[in-house]
Amino acid sequence: MEIHLIDSAGKDFYFPVNPEEITITRGKALETINIVALGEYDFPIGERVKEIAFSSFFPAAYDPGYCNYENLPDPQVAMNQITSMMNSKRPVRLIISDTAVNVLVMLSAHNSTFKGGEPGDVYFEITARTWQEMKVHNSAAAQAKNSASNRSDTKQAAKTYTVKSGDTLSKIAKLELGSSSKWQAIYKANAKTIGKDPNKIKPGQKLVLP
Repeated sequence: MEIHLIDSAGKDFYFPVNPEEITITRGKALETINIVALGEYDFPIGERVKEIAFSSFFPAAYDPGYCNYENLPDPQVAMNQITSMMNSKRPVRLIISDTAVNVLVMLSAHNSTFKGGEPGDVYFEITARTWQEMKVHNSAAAQAKNSASNRSDTKQAAKTYTVKSGDTLSKIAKLELGSSSKWQAIYKANAKTIGKDPNKIKPGQKLVLP
């Protein structure tokens, strides 16, 4: 068995001594609701994050009886490397050969122990929690789209007037806008429809009112 931690830069940390055991904790997330006169009820809401825990030590000297390789890292340096991975905001990949463990994790705990009878060696306990990227961009895009739709729905449609026989722009301005002097504003908004002469409006023409 080999245990590796690979950081985001591709640096591979290979643990020199295998642990006696590896514990994987799985669980289901439950929401408990208290219903009056009926009591408590649990409702499943998904899978909890898996926790992978193991303990071993960084030896100060190579021993072929339990070491995986000869060129051992300094125990203090190795401990600091693990601590640096734990404090990083980026996940690392945990690979345990001969098992199905090959996952991205965040190191949530790293405890060290120094024993008086074994100078130089550093014992440790590590807990890792499986990590997956949170994806929220689709929901945000949908929310933005809905927001845009709501805004367009609240926009008022332009008011129009259909020209009748005997109408003039002054008459329409007086009737619709309250002042005959506003005929120029009507003409300006409908110059393409009316043409060059503001006095030549035709029955049936639809004019946009400012």
